[in-house]
Amino acid sequence: MNMPDASRLAQLGDTLARWQVDGGPVHLHPGDLGWYSRLGPDETASAIRIWADGATPAAIGLLDGPQLLRLAIDPTRRDDAGLARRIADSIEDPEVGVFASGQATVEARGASALTRILGQRGWQEDEPWIPLRLDLSAPVQPTCTLIETIDEDRAGEWVGVHWSAFRGTPLDDVVRQTLVNRWLAMTAGPFAGTSRNLVAFDAQGRAVAVTTVWSAGPGRPGLIEPMGVHRDHRGRGYGVEITRAGAAVLREMGSSSAVVAAEGANTGALATYLAAGFVPATPVVDMSRGELEPRA
Repeated sequence: MNMPDASRLAQLGDTLARWQVDGGPVHLHPGDLGWYSRLGPDETASAIRIWADGATPAAIGLLDGPQLLRLAIDPTRRDDAGLARRIADSIEDPEVGVFASGQATVEARGASALTRILGQRGWQEDEPWIPLRLDLSAPVQPTCTLIETIDEDRAGEWVGVHWSAFRGTPLDDVVRQTLVNRWLAMTAGPFAGTSRNLVAFDAQGRAVAVTTVWSAGPGRPGLIEPMGVHRDHRGRGYGVEITRAGAAVLREMGSSSAVVAAEGANTGALATYLAAGFVPATPVVDMSRGELEPRA
């Protein structure tokens, strides 16, 4: 296992892009690295772990916080027991630099050998997540809501809606500026060229919903991450509208499908994606050790 420096981020994004396939798992996507890059390229690189054979990555993980490792494995290696044991050994040894001792969760969708080995070592199944996919071979139904793709000069509108959607507390000027700076770091980072940032507006011109979408290149699944509706404007269909608009943008970028994963307990998000035309796949579970903690 090794950790990259920031100069390798674009290359790792390209590798992850090649691992995205229709019909495959909704696992770690280059868009996940792009969203994390709000913290800057050095911080993003420091959160990545690579398992490689020589110079060729076989698995790439993102430490999305100290207790959660999000993984993608080369599709040709998902049943490779030797690779799975190497990853499991790294995960369980605090000296290696993945997890400290104590509670930990591994998101290893599609990694059948690793999931099996972790289960044999006493790791438990976490709550289910639902992968959802929208085929983009045909045009996406147009939206009725005004939705715009925005640039840096409107970052404040985007982050204000996102904060309301996921935090729901008042947003003071200091926190807003911090979030804007992070958003600008993302849009100037190594993954910015694969993303588009959308805002939906109501009839009064107020920003009511946001999303960012990430392409993995032509003919591959694109990711919707994140999507949220302002708490004062829920229940009016804006989540469905912004999701469909994001999928349409991914189609324009050449994506074969749009993908997302939602917690099984998040009935609101699931209802939104289903109403937008997404088709659910078989639920998947993370593997956890120690006392489980809610995911943000």
